Amino acid sequence: MPLQHGDRLSFGVRWLEVRSTPGHTNGCLSFVLDDQSMAFSGDALLVRGCGRCDFQQGNPHTLWASITQQLFSLPDSCLLYSGHDYEGRTVSSVVEEKAFNARLGGMATERDFVGYMESMQLPHPHRIAEALPGNMRSGKPIDQDVTSPAANPCWAPLQRSYAGLPELPPAWVASHRDGLSLLDVRSAEEYGGPDGRVADSLLIPLPELEGRISELPVNQPVVVVCHSGSRSALATQQLLKAGLSQVANLHGGLARWADEGYPLQGVAST
Repeated sequence: MPLQHGDRLSFGVRWLEVRSTPGHTNGCLSFVLDDQSMAFSGDALLVRGCGRCDFQQGNPHTLWASITQQLFSLPDSCLLYSGHDYEGRTVSSVVEEKAFNARLGGMATERDFVGYMESMQLPHPHRIAEALPGNMRSGKPIDQDVTSPAANPCWAPLQRSYAGLPELPPAWVASHRDGLSLLDVRSAEEYGGPDGRVADSLLIPLPELEGRISELPVNQPVVVVCHSGSRSALATQQLLKAGLSQVANLHGGLARWADEGYPLQGVAST
C-alpha cells in the first residue's frame, strides 16, 4: 500500500497517523497511534540509537530533522517501539530518548549529531552491494533498472557505490574536465562560501533539481558534486530516474577533491 506523510491507517475505531521520517533511507516511515500514546519509529529512531546514515540515501541532517520534528514533538509519555534492537529491548519513550539517547539526546545539537554519525565508520553488511540496488528497484528484474550498468553507455570507468550508483574518482574527473559538465547541488550560500567550487560548475541546488533538469547540457556527461558526496548521490539517482544515462557522482565530493589537491575557486585563505 503506497503511503505518504499525513495518511491514516484505520483499524476498527482506531487509526495510525503516517509520518515521513527519512534520513536512514528516503522511504522511512513512522506510525503514531491516534491518541499519541505510542509510536512505531521503524529504523529512524532506535532505543538509545538511530538508523545509520551512510548508504541508501542516508543523510544525518535529514534524520536529525525527522527525529526532532516528527518524533520528539510527540508527548514525553509517548511509548516508542523501534523496528529492531540488537540487545533485545522492545520499547522506550520520548522522554527517555530525549534524555539518554547517546547520539541526539541530552544537550546534543544538530552539529553534534552529524559529527557523531559521520565519524562512526561502521562496516557495511555482507552482500549490501547486491541487496541495496535490488531494494531501490523494488525487486524488479535488473534489465528494468535505470541504475544498472546495462542502462548506461561505457562513457567512463564507472565505479559503483554501495547503493549501486555510478561514481567517478576526482583524478579521472580532473583529467577529463573539458569533456564533462559538473553539476553542483549545494545551496547558493555554500556555492559562494569559503569551501569553494569547481571552476565553471553549474549550480542547481538539490531541492530545485527536479524542476530544472532541462537546464542541463545534453551534449556532455554530467558529474554531480556536493561537499561530501551524499547529496550529490541523491541527485545522481534523480537524474538516472529522469532518463539521463551519462551521469555519475563525484566520489567523496569536493572534500576529497580538495584533499587530493585539485583546484577550487573561492576557497577561503588560511
